[in-house]
Amino acid sequence: MQKTTFEITKMDCPSEENIIRMKLSEINTIQYLEFDIPNRILFVYHHKNITTIDSALSELNLGSTLINSENIQDSVFEKNKNQQKLLWIVLGINFSFFIIEILTGYFSKSLGLIADSLDMLADSFVYGLSLIAIGGSVIKKKNIAKIAGYFQLFLALIGFIEVVRRFINNEIIPDFKTMIIISILALIANGFCLYLMQKSTSKNEIHIKASLIFTSNDVIINIGVILAGILVYYLKTNIPDLIIGTIVFALVIQGAFRILKLAK
Repeated sequence: MQKTTFEITKMDCPSEENIIRMKLSEINTIQYLEFDIPNRILFVYHHKNITTIDSALSELNLGSTLINSENIQDSVFEKNKNQQKLLWIVLGINFSFFIIEILTGYFSKSLGLIADSLDMLADSFVYGLSLIAIGGSVIKKKNIAKIAGYFQLFLALIGFIEVVRRFINNEIIPDFKTMIIISILALIANGFCLYLMQKSTSKNEIHIKASLIFTSNDVIINIGVILAGILVYYLKTNIPDLIIGTIVFALVIQGAFRILKLAK
């Protein structure tokens, strides 16, 4: 097996990563892809066909340059499969808390929890689309990306409308206890994900480091919702809940547009 390194100068977010995955999924000699987004580096594990891979990347116009190629042992590929298993666990936890938070957010009247649930859903789509891209067809990947993007966009826009309605009427004060308790549980879940990734023998791999960044951002949002719940209790107003909800809805919409970019 060979490991070929490419520099991708215009790769600066998960959207470019998924675009590259879609393009290279057409090449059946590729076994695995590893991304270093901060340093704009792509590692391709494959059998032969360096020229084909290089040409496919050039067609994306993302500023790709072949750096080097080397022969490696197949055991490296096995380690990458273990990384995939770890990402599946993180995906499962994120999606589970999407369901928990959107239901409790609805019944507790908390936009902060609902918004946080959509952020969990957005992260699940990022992990899921990346994993599906490894074995799925290009058409299947694009259809999933389109459905995911529009679904997130639709839910986030409804969220913004609800923020405006609640701000104007100022009539609903969310259940601060539910906000705090559920957000603490989500914080524990994300902390567990961080623990698993830190404990992993692959914790220094770029792909896992990227996942650590996503999960760390989730922890910050969880803390934000907890603080909003505390402020709701002390101030007896829904404004803190509306503020944190607005911030997270904006992040979800940004993620939705990135996913829709994949479907083009």
